[in-house]
Amino acid sequence: MIKVKRIYETATYSDGYRILVDRLWPRNMTKEHAAIGIWMKDLAPSTELRKWFNHEMEKWPEFEQKYKAELKAKQQYLQQLRQLEKEHGTITLLYAAKDEKHNNAQVIVEWLQ
Repeated sequence: MIKVKRIYETATYSDGYRILVDRLWPRNMTKEHAAIGIWMKDLAPSTELRKWFNHEMEKWPEFEQKYKAELKAKQQYLQQLRQLEKEHGTITLLYAAKDEKHNNAQVIVEWLQ
């Protein structure tokens, strides 16, 4: 099972193995409070794509398409996610964006399905 959760929400046992999938460390977040198993920053959108998108919702469809194109070149990380899911049963992809529906973690889950 793959879940998606904002990193600022409290970590729970039901999260399973927690994976941060942002390129930048979340503001005002300590490593202890984040309670992550691994930080997969190389799975996050490129710096150029992240800056271009700038959380401007009119760009979301194009961002999603461009990010999926980037994911094609990141198969080793996607395979690692699948392996972690097998090992832990449940993994939770963590992101810092305020928008719960339009973020890179949601694109990753869609890609994996």
